[in-house]
Amino acid sequence: MWSAARLGAPNPLWGSNGVAFGPDGRLHVAQFLAGQISAVDLASGEVETVVPVGGPVRSPDDLAFGADGSMYIADLVPGRVWRRSPSGAYSLVSDQVKVPNGITCVGDRLFVNEMRPCGRLWELFPDGGDPVVLTDGLALGNAMQRGPDGHLYYPHMVTGQVWRIAPDGGEPELVAEDVHEPVAARFDLGGVMHVLSRGEAGHVTRIDLHGTGGRSLVTSGITGLDNAAFDAENRMFVSSFASGGVTELLPDGRTRTLVPRGLDGPYGVTVDLKGTVYAADHYRLAEPGRPDAAREAPGRGAAAAAPSSAATRALLTFAHGLVSDGPVLHLTSQYGQVRTHDPERGTTRERAHGLDRPTGIAVAPDGGLVVAESGAGRVLAIDADDTVRVLAEGFDRPVDVVHDPEGRCYVTDELRGAVLRIDRGDAGARVETVVEGLDAPQGVTVLGEELFWVETGTRRLRSVSVSSPGAVRTEAEDLPVGLPPGTRQRPEGALFAHGMPGLPRPFAGLTAAPDGSLLLSADGEGTVIHLTPRPGHARERPFAQRPFEPPSRTHRPDEETP
Repeated sequence: MWSAARLGAPNPLWGSNGVAFGPDGRLHVAQFLAGQISAVDLASGEVETVVPVGGPVRSPDDLAFGADGSMYIADLVPGRVWRRSPSGAYSLVSDQVKVPNGITCVGDRLFVNEMRPCGRLWELFPDGGDPVVLTDGLALGNAMQRGPDGHLYYPHMVTGQVWRIAPDGGEPELVAEDVHEPVAARFDLGGVMHVLSRGEAGHVTRIDLHGTGGRSLVTSGITGLDNAAFDAENRMFVSSFASGGVTELLPDGRTRTLVPRGLDGPYGVTVDLKGTVYAADHYRLAEPGRPDAAREAPGRGAAAAAPSSAATRALLTFAHGLVSDGPVLHLTSQYGQVRTHDPERGTTRERAHGLDRPTGIAVAPDGGLVVAESGAGRVLAIDADDTVRVLAEGFDRPVDVVHDPEGRCYVTDELRGAVLRIDRGDAGARVETVVEGLDAPQGVTVLGEELFWVETGTRRLRSVSVSSPGAVRTEAEDLPVGLPPGTRQRPEGALFAHGMPGLPRPFAGLTAAPDGSLLLSADGEGTVIHLTPRPGHARERPFAQRPFEPPSRTHRPDEETP
């Protein structure tokens, strides 16, 4: 039998991106990775999903409200801009904007920019009319807003600049440069511009463009700031694409947590020889169960919640597969890369690129790397000189890989519904089926003489002996992986959108720890679950995790987490 403990609390917001106050006074939060939009009550901290998964909106990255209360949504990956009426009806405003991101309303006028090289800034007309391009040449546009002078202010993320342009067009004007990794330009009630940084330290640059001209820097400690909104009391609330949550940022850099931050996935999980647990969390390498570096101010009301449940060890975009190897970590990115990262030195080197959705990764007996190339249906080997060769091919969708004590390589194939073994001989590699008839197996690991894998379709942890394969055992049930029961399946999003990163596939990673326990990436709730064998108990019956609710539920900050 197993006992289970979460490393950190479930994440109420799987990533938090664009934020804007709605007519009801609540702060509305676009969640790009989750594919939904939630509303947060400032007084209670309650989170309610208002645009759920499974509707027309696929990947909302920013939002704004018009004068009539309509919500306008930048749907990044499919390249659409939506209007959601006050009654909840959706209508398509435009499908001509490529990688739409920053969006804002000026009265009843609607503007949106593109997050891509040589991006454009558009005016769109929800009630009809041809869209108008105000300017182009944006070096990755993002969150923008009308300033006190009536101009639209927007960042160039690549060049470290902020520009402005009149709503009726004309020549754009550079207003600030040497700004640290700008991702959003926002104005407080006094007209001071706040430029948020997408970097690891969480910098905010304050520029009093229309007053003294002074400039100051505040460090929040929140990795991956994304957007901000000011309430009627001029309180600043910020979001984080890297860890979600909503946080009040005070003028001195201290923070008050409104909605706790957590894991955006997670995807792969591993543990090093010191016992440190790492999770690949799409935008970052995270340490579950350890708070981040933000300086929390004394709470009031909903701010009594814990600030975060996973510290950022490195801002490594993008991180999906993960394995520990002595002092270093090896990572895959579904966007094509394999990298080796040294947490102590803070260095990263590329091992391979141009692969087709590499996901699971393992260290081979000879010290090389083995990678499941999910998109190409292959398993690859990477040697110490970074030479890549095909170990085996002909899979449908290989997701994860692991080796047993004899050095044999096992592969989970999500589409085939099987666990397979690669046998290598003089005639080359031969693929044998170990177990079939499974429902979307993903993460796989070996513990002693047993092979464990997680089936995301049935939400079960299962096992079989590697020395004498026979009956399959169910070790745990009702695990928070994949989509919870009753949640509508959304169509798979594109991995790339006009050359920019799109949506990755979920991946519930699994690994064995040196102490004989298991660690599972619970991507259905945003935690890592630690499964420990109970001393003196034979595994006669499966462990059943308490059934979890879908991510569209209302979150209350005072809810207890087992």
